[in-house]
Amino acid sequence: MSILKRARHGFAAAAFLGAGLALSSPSQALPIDECIAPADPGGGWDFTCRSVGKLLRDLELVDGSVQVTNMPGGVGAVAFANVASERSDDSDLIVATSTVGMTQIAQGQYPGGADTMRWLAMLGTDVGVILVDDESEYQTLDELLDDMINEPDSLAMAGSSGAGGWDHIRALMLAKAAGMPADQISSVKWVQFDGGGPAVTQMMGGHVDVVSTDLGEIAGFIESGDVRVLAVLSEEPLPEPFEDLPTATSQGYDVTGYNWRGFYTGGDVSDDDYNAMVETLQTLYDSDEWKDVAQQNGLVPLWRGGEDFDDFVRQSIENVQEVSREIGVIE
Repeated sequence: MSILKRARHGFAAAAFLGAGLALSSPSQALPIDECIAPADPGGGWDFTCRSVGKLLRDLELVDGSVQVTNMPGGVGAVAFANVASERSDDSDLIVATSTVGMTQIAQGQYPGGADTMRWLAMLGTDVGVILVDDESEYQTLDELLDDMINEPDSLAMAGSSGAGGWDHIRALMLAKAAGMPADQISSVKWVQFDGGGPAVTQMMGGHVDVVSTDLGEIAGFIESGDVRVLAVLSEEPLPEPFEDLPTATSQGYDVTGYNWRGFYTGGDVSDDDYNAMVETLQTLYDSDEWKDVAQQNGLVPLWRGGEDFDDFVRQSIENVQEVSREIGVIE
């Protein structure tokens, strides 16, 4: 069982945000009747739409049911283009997105930037982690980052995304925070595996030195003692049984790496409708039902909504763009 399935309600929004006033229940049900999942059925975006759509109905936060429309293509680009060109003012529509979609925008893979949409909220997240084998010479994050800076070509890092993907980017964000010069960032060897678990297995076999991945994928290795966690990429310590894992921020590196799940809507949706949609989603987030669904499906419940979420998305895009340029993913 992963940490994300075992997380309890104590890992609430205030622990991460330190902001965001509690909102009252919406005064009336909203006409949200569709959620676009920009992928085939069965993936994370599909889960986000289907679980939230069902709860919106069960909690009577919307009139009727919420239709889920699967619109795969371009890692979310097809759905993004459809909403921008045809449904930019539809206040009855929400679209599932995540850190993956944000990274695609940052790297110019979508037909528009952050201004094209209105960013509603994140409701849950997985958490990034940097780890080594339990017999590794690296005892601390400082030791690892020192070697990355002084001998960048001596290390092999691994994760489940390709070069320029989110696992890679958040590891390099740590190196930047530690002072790695821009002209050295592309020197760090990156190896992609099909999932965090295979990456850790290869690391335990001595084929790579460090793994950057989501904690939910490899929690069993932590519990068994086969790996040493050098940093969790969260602002606050995690809940039991991993409350003692060190965060990067507690070690002086202002870097977080969440793989969040959330929603956007069209860029021409009115302020009143936008605010009402955010309020509705927070009411859903505050429910015990959402906490249970999230934890059963490998997510830590985590809220960021409205202008706060919009600011977060824009800053995240800037951070990813900066690192992406330095490693040659974008110009």
